[in-house]
Amino acid sequence: MSIGTLFLASISTGIITQDELGWITRNQLEFSRCEQSIALKLGQLIDSGQLQLGCRI
Repeated sequence: MSIGTLFLASISTGIITQDELGWITRNQLEFSRCEQSIALKLGQLIDSGQLQLGCRI
């Protein structure tokens, strides 16, 4: 899994899963600067309500 793929999947569905958030948390120390900015953007989208925590079917 890559943060870019995760970002695109989350944006297209409007949903991010708990497993995906866990993956981000576990790997955040290994992210490049660009990947860190994507993770921050995901957090902002969650905070603003544009992304929901849930599951994809």
